[in-house]
Amino acid sequence: MRDHDGRTRRSTEHSPREGHLAWKIAELAADPVSVPAATQAMVINRIIDNAAVSAASVTRRPVTVARAQARARRKTPGAAVFGVEGTYSPEWAAWANGVAVHDLELHDTFLAADFTHPGDNIPALVAVAQQTGLRGADLVRGIATAYEAHISLARGISLGDRNLEHVEHAGPSVVAGLGTMLRLPPEMIYAAIGHAVHLTTATPQSREGLLSGLKDHAPAAATTVAIEAVDRAMRGGGFPAPIGEGEDGAPAWLLGGPDPSYQVPLPEPGEPKRAILNSYAREHSAAYQSQAPIDLAFRMRGQIGDLREIESIVLHTSHHTHVVIGSGSGDPGKWDPDASRETLDHSVMYAFAVALQDGAWHHERSYLPDRAHRPDTIELWRKISTVEDPAWTRRYHSFDPADKAIGARAEITLRSGAVIVDELAVAHAHPLGARPFERKQYIAKFTDLADGVIDRREQQRFLDVVSCLGDLKRGTLGMLNPIVDQRLLDEASTIYGISR
Repeated sequence: MRDHDGRTRRSTEHSPREGHLAWKIAELAADPVSVPAATQAMVINRIIDNAAVSAASVTRRPVTVARAQARARRKTPGAAVFGVEGTYSPEWAAWANGVAVHDLELHDTFLAADFTHPGDNIPALVAVAQQTGLRGADLVRGIATAYEAHISLARGISLGDRNLEHVEHAGPSVVAGLGTMLRLPPEMIYAAIGHAVHLTTATPQSREGLLSGLKDHAPAAATTVAIEAVDRAMRGGGFPAPIGEGEDGAPAWLLGGPDPSYQVPLPEPGEPKRAILNSYAREHSAAYQSQAPIDLAFRMRGQIGDLREIESIVLHTSHHTHVVIGSGSGDPGKWDPDASRETLDHSVMYAFAVALQDGAWHHERSYLPDRAHRPDTIELWRKISTVEDPAWTRRYHSFDPADKAIGARAEITLRSGAVIVDELAVAHAHPLGARPFERKQYIAKFTDLADGVIDRREQQRFLDVVSCLGDLKRGTLGMLNPIVDQRLLDEASTIYGISR
């Protein structure tokens, strides 16, 4: 790996293109390096994972709205919208499928200087590959590049520290993936990155107060901008440059003025793309920082006995966990049983309380209004708080996988005065966890979440196709779309807007 040292430069300062971060990412995308077998296997795993989550979310309102918008834009050739027949505009297919993937907080994650969900790249790349009739091997290469760029940006640039959404990273990463997949020259990829970065800024208000499906729409919106950016660059459209170093460029304003610098680690030319192997699967439908606390709650149930004897629970954790999904957020909605599901899945206090009581977690049942309104749950829930522990914050930001921690230490005080303490650094499904996800776990997740949504024969057809992804011929990538039982789709309300 090599570190790219970035900083803002005045307009009067000489700044050759070859030193720009966007150019370095473009070079990464244009590098014809082969894809390692382990990377290809994980690409397949994450396509299965995205299909699993999309199946589980298929009738939810945000997903239904996005799907209705996409289905109003038929196109031949075109791209598939998850679960339905026909082909549609690739931008709108990417939009609908991106919302479906993100909606339940159940797809993959990566955490470093910033947190992000690199699986958000996949719907856009699949849509363009289907539209352009590419091979499965082309799609594999594109996804490997998108993960590499996305994870590199999250390692080096923290948007969250400036109260900005991580979706900004998805614009250039999708562009990079498309550049690899379409075999574009670095000059064209560089142009598209400038366009995408310029138009993909979002604030975190979608995570505060009244949370809604817009939290799940923001990453999908960024990826559709990236598709448009590549299309425009291919047609010779202009672009802002240097987008990463200009005095009025993205870092100059988004990172707090002309002074901040950043280091983005990027592969050397010819170095295989393996970053996808460093990202994490999610087993539980909740914010990633809740994954280890949920597993910890399962483990601590047997140490407590009667949960009514609990006086208080304090979760010692990282700064990010404390201020985004913990009591440091200052958001009363995180203890409110009438809060939206999108608020509850970003409350580690709610997650810990329900996991402690139930010893299980379910993407629907754990969030039902009756579940959130149980009096004993509300009583326990409001006894839970978080505090930042500098040691956990340091480990949260560690680049050393063996040291990195995305969990918490729980101190449970009983009415007797006894204190029960336990901690868990990473979730069980994490690559270094107690039960790391492998192909069989991804398949099990898919078959479980697709049960009652996709016919079993159709499930198996999809799994057979995706397992041979690298061998799929041109024009066959539409087979990656598992079709949902039409009766289930008919139950989802039809929503009309400007286009029908």
